[in-house]
Amino acid sequence: MNVGSLFTGIGGFDLGLERAGMRIAWQCESDEFCRRVLTRHWPGVPCFPDIKTLRADAVEPVEVLCGGFPCQDISLAGRGSGIDGTRSGLWAEYARLVRELRPRYVVVENVAALLARGMGRVLGDLAACGYDAEWDCLPASAFGAPHRRDRIWLVAYPSSARRRQDTGSTPRDESANARWAKAHDHESCCDGEGRGAAHVADSKGGLWWPGLRSDESGARRRCEPADCGQSGGTGELQDADGGALESWRVGGRAAQAGGPEWWAVEPPVGRVAHGVPGRLDQLAALGNALVPQIAEWIGRRLMCA
Repeated sequence: MNVGSLFTGIGGFDLGLERAGMRIAWQCESDEFCRRVLTRHWPGVPCFPDIKTLRADAVEPVEVLCGGFPCQDISLAGRGSGIDGTRSGLWAEYARLVRELRPRYVVVENVAALLARGMGRVLGDLAACGYDAEWDCLPASAFGAPHRRDRIWLVAYPSSARRRQDTGSTPRDESANARWAKAHDHESCCDGEGRGAAHVADSKGGLWWPGLRSDESGARRRCEPADCGQSGGTGELQDADGGALESWRVGGRAAQAGGPEWWAVEPPVGRVAHGVPGRLDQLAALGNALVPQIAEWIGRRLMCA
C-alpha cells in the first residue's frame, strides 16, 4: 500500500508503516528541523511544507492517509482551546485531504484528551466524508516501553465497505472492520493461532501475551496486572507467518526503575543537555513523535484486511 503522511514530524508513522510492508509516497511537515531528519531517512520521498496549500492533484494517489494532527490545543497540558484552536484546528485541512484523496484507510493519532476535546468533530467530519471509524486508546507501555504515553489511534474506512458486509454482497468473508473488531477482542486478524496479534491491554487492565502458549493446543496465557508487576513476562510480536518481528519484554520492578528488561531497541537518546547544539529541536521532535511499534502493529492488520 502507498502511504501519504501528514504532520509527519520525524517519521514515527512512516517508520512503523514501512516496517509493516507499506511504501511512503510523500510527506507533509512544516518544521524545518524535522524536514532535515526526513530528508536524511527518506531522501527520495517528496516532502511538502504546508498542509494548507497541499492539494490532491499535486501528490501521488495513496491507499493510506496517516497523521497525528497537532495536539497543543487539545492536550490537558495546554490552554484547552480545543480542536478549533490555532494548531489543532489544522484537523480541518486533514479532513479536506480525506475528501480530496479518498484513501482506502485513514489512520489518525492524537492525545487521549481528544475524547473530551474534539472526538465528536473528528468523527462527524469523517462521516461527512463517507467514512466509518474504529478507535481505541493504546499506551506505549502495552508494546514494551517503560512509559505509558496514552494515545488515541483511529482507523477510518469508506462506509460502503460496511454496507457491503451488512448486505452480504462483499466477496470477502470478513470486512476490514470485522477484522479490526476481532483484533480488539484479542483474536488474530491473520489466523486462528494468535499469530499477528500484539500485546494489548484489555478492558479490565489485564495483559494478553500472544507470543506465549499455555499448552500445545496454542491457547493464550492471560497475564494479570499483579503478575506483570512482580514477575514480568516475555513474548514476541509476530507477523502473519509467525516470524518474529521484534522481541519485547515487560519486566518487574527492576524494569520500572530503568533496568535492561524493557525494549532492547530503546534508543540511547539523551533527554538532558549534554552539549548537543540542536538539543531543543531534538527534544521537541521527540515529544511530538509517536510510537512506531504501534503504527506497525496497525499497519500489519491493514495489510491483512
